[in-house]
Amino acid sequence: MVSLNSLKAELKKQTDKSPEKFYPVKTLKENGFHRAHCASCGKYFWTTIESKLCGDPNCSGGYTFIGQEVAKKKMDFIQVWEEFSKTFKKLGYAPIKRYPVVARWRDDVYWNNASIYDFQPYVVNGEVEPPANPLVVPQPCVRFNDIDNVGITGRHYTSFIMIGQHAFYEKKKFNQEKYFEDILVWLEKGMGLKKEAIKFHEDQWGGGGNMGVCMEFFAHGLEIGNQVYMTYEVTESGKLRDLKLNVLDMGMGQERPAWLTHGTNTSYEANFPTVVKELYGQTGIRPDNDLVRRFLPYSGLLNFEEVGNLDKTWKEIADKLKVDVKKLRDEILKLSAIYSIGDHTRTLLFAISDGALPSNVGGQYNLRVLYRRIIDFIKKYGWALDLEGIIEMHAKYLKPQYPELRKNLEDIYKILRVEREKYDNTANKSRKIVQQLIERKEKISDDKLIELYDSQGITPELIEEEAKKINFQVKIPENFYARVAERHPEVQTKKEIVSKEINVSGLRESYPLYYENTKLFECKSKVLKVIGKYIILDKTIFYPTGGGQSNDIGTLNGIKVLNVEKIKGVILHEIENPRVFKVGQTVHGVIDSERRMHLAQNHDAAHILGGATRKILGEHIWQSGSQIDPDKGRLDITHYTNLTDIEKYEIEKLANKIVNGKHKILKKFTPRNEAEEKFGFTLYQGGAVPGKLIRVVNIQDFDAQACGGTHLDNTSETEGIRIIKTEKIQDGVIRLVFVAGKVLLEEKEFSEKELIKSTVIGLEKYGVKLEKVSLEDLGQTAKVFSVKAVDLSKTLERFFSEIRENSGRTEDLEKLLGLKGEKDDKQFIQSLNKTKDLGVIAKLIFEHWKAQRKQINELENRYTSKIVEDLFVKARPLGDYNIIIGHVGDFGLAIRAAAVATQKETSAIVIISSETKAICAVGKDAKLSAREVLNTLIPNAKISGDSGRAVADQKLSISEEEALTKLEKVLE
Repeated sequence: MVSLNSLKAELKKQTDKSPEKFYPVKTLKENGFHRAHCASCGKYFWTTIESKLCGDPNCSGGYTFIGQEVAKKKMDFIQVWEEFSKTFKKLGYAPIKRYPVVARWRDDVYWNNASIYDFQPYVVNGEVEPPANPLVVPQPCVRFNDIDNVGITGRHYTSFIMIGQHAFYEKKKFNQEKYFEDILVWLEKGMGLKKEAIKFHEDQWGGGGNMGVCMEFFAHGLEIGNQVYMTYEVTESGKLRDLKLNVLDMGMGQERPAWLTHGTNTSYEANFPTVVKELYGQTGIRPDNDLVRRFLPYSGLLNFEEVGNLDKTWKEIADKLKVDVKKLRDEILKLSAIYSIGDHTRTLLFAISDGALPSNVGGQYNLRVLYRRIIDFIKKYGWALDLEGIIEMHAKYLKPQYPELRKNLEDIYKILRVEREKYDNTANKSRKIVQQLIERKEKISDDKLIELYDSQGITPELIEEEAKKINFQVKIPENFYARVAERHPEVQTKKEIVSKEINVSGLRESYPLYYENTKLFECKSKVLKVIGKYIILDKTIFYPTGGGQSNDIGTLNGIKVLNVEKIKGVILHEIENPRVFKVGQTVHGVIDSERRMHLAQNHDAAHILGGATRKILGEHIWQSGSQIDPDKGRLDITHYTNLTDIEKYEIEKLANKIVNGKHKILKKFTPRNEAEEKFGFTLYQGGAVPGKLIRVVNIQDFDAQACGGTHLDNTSETEGIRIIKTEKIQDGVIRLVFVAGKVLLEEKEFSEKELIKSTVIGLEKYGVKLEKVSLEDLGQTAKVFSVKAVDLSKTLERFFSEIRENSGRTEDLEKLLGLKGEKDDKQFIQSLNKTKDLGVIAKLIFEHWKAQRKQINELENRYTSKIVEDLFVKARPLGDYNIIIGHVGDFGLAIRAAAVATQKETSAIVIISSETKAICAVGKDAKLSAREVLNTLIPNAKISGDSGRAVADQKLSISEEEALTKLEKVLE
């Protein structure tokens, strides 16, 4: 296969020789541009002035607009789109709304990397009409290959807005000259640039099986955008062939015009000005504007993707600026941390708003990288930043263009708080691992650093911090985060459902009767082909495995259908005895109707639960997977933490409200554009769906999804839904196992009423009476004890039992201490019956239990002190040691007494026997082993513990005098 670079090189030969065949030369010349050849990089470019350099910062020495007014119009970030869309609307383009940053309509990528991604593959390949033609769109894009450049170069981002200018026409209608002229109008009139400042580069582009030429446009050293003319497809033999549909793909970073027209030191100051100002204020950073202004023209030279030796480049820039390289790096890196926090918080805002979660899975792993990088910067420089306030400031600033970003701020905060907890939980463990590595002073390779981060979450900043403590050098690679990102592909390769050896070529797609009528359980069909064990029919009522739903089973002419699968639209029926069937034969098919109904009910339930989880938990909920079987269903959802019992029951309650609300379930094949326009991209809960038409299952006024499964006509037919289990199956994914339908519901445990009843009965057992308890009461009460609602009854029983035991324990200790106490059991129960609020009762129980434990601890301490005083009265000196031997009936008190005695007398050897066991404890200055002492005194006992404290499983059965005699021999 010919490489893409080879094809581009071959195309370049043609464009270099005959530019008029490929580029809008007519419009260029009419506007005073002429072709030139760059003396530095060798590219052809177009300019209105005499110039030997193309205007790329690497050729011309950097940016020349910083601190200058180079445009007549000064536009902030929001004004750029407002002006651009207004200009292009007058030129005949329709401005459309953005697509999500998570490309759920595609199965080959996770993140939306460019505005053209909105229209791949179906619009670009001509299968689906574009939403408008031509159009412009302000598309937020997310890319993680430049993480290490963010903040350093002044222009790199992990998320940016690609303003797209797009057209999709047959070759004869594709007006390249006009599209280019429209860009000239924007640059000159929209941005107010002087024509002599603009330079156009000839280049070649390729990607996604397509190729074309392009024109990059620069001004004052900054690339503003790139207009691609997608006119070729790459054949399997590696040749270029004209596309049936030519595509205009112009992408311009919305951040570039704002930066260029403001001339700020960095693009961040022009594009999130309120956030940068806030970060300066919260960190107390005051940029050295003179140094930064002199540095920024060279900042583009520090792109790690384009520079082999960054240390050398830093030194070269420092020399040009006549400043110490360490001072330069320290100043720029501190500022880059601020700008990175500004960029990363904006990326998290877009990504989480559109349903992505930080996790260790696939493309979402990069969100965790960004968040942890933010925290590392904060810790490194000792800043106290209000990250939630910064995110809200982004949303407020972006509101005129993206008002939806303010909708889910509270959910974003919750998600990031959980993410911080996960970070903190790994911090201590990570530090110990790093300390062990550093202490060995072994060279830590780049691969080892990346592996530590990837597997343990150990950041390079932590490694550097620990290394400095012992003056050990650790070199962190400049492209560290980009290399980490490479280890986490966005999407996994999908497996084929049916074996490749089954050849269905030449067969038309099977007609699925199950879409016409879910309750059609038998029909007559004609056999089209027999392939091994598979029978292919002209039409069928048998649903094939797919979309997470199990297949139908039944019979064809009384012979069992064991399995049903689908390949390339052809439905294959696996038969118990296929040899009896012949091509052209009419057969009578019957499916297992009970199984079909259970499948349909469970599939309806999956959609209802999907909608319910989004309503209860938040807009970040997306389906991660599903499996619909006759006896149960499984729905995997993206969520940042395990479900609480109250959340589980709220979801179930809402789901059953939809069931009882008798919502119609409409199933209809709808043009893709029409479906997306009406229902949005939440259609793709089950993943990308191919084709011009998509089947929409619409539960009226509640939920709509693209789905090919079997569904009923009304939610009431689902009869009821119960969640029987929830569990976390991987980072950021929660599984709900459920059943639907009366038959299945009756077989399962714990209905809502049963749960409430068991709790009320449990309280009555201990004399607490409640008239009314709700499901919400159970959920809130369970939180008091940090248990599940289903375990509440057992938990209350345990607490009441322990309260009684505590009361008895208190009474015993008071007697031992000669105190008179009063039992308060009746008074306590009376206090509980004064309130009818289950939550208040739970708090009273918990507080009473805690108070009892505190009182017991105080009494045990007092009694232990008394025991120790009594023991020391009988202490016997033996050599350098003080030997203390005594008896304490309660083993727990014996342990406490031994500990207190050895703390009081550090040379003491304490042996205390209880009714069943003996304990020995030695003070820190005693050089005898506690285990050795017990082995000497009770030689046949089983000993546990260590040299400081040991326990024998037998009591001491010899007298104190005998014990002292034995110990004397040991000490000799």
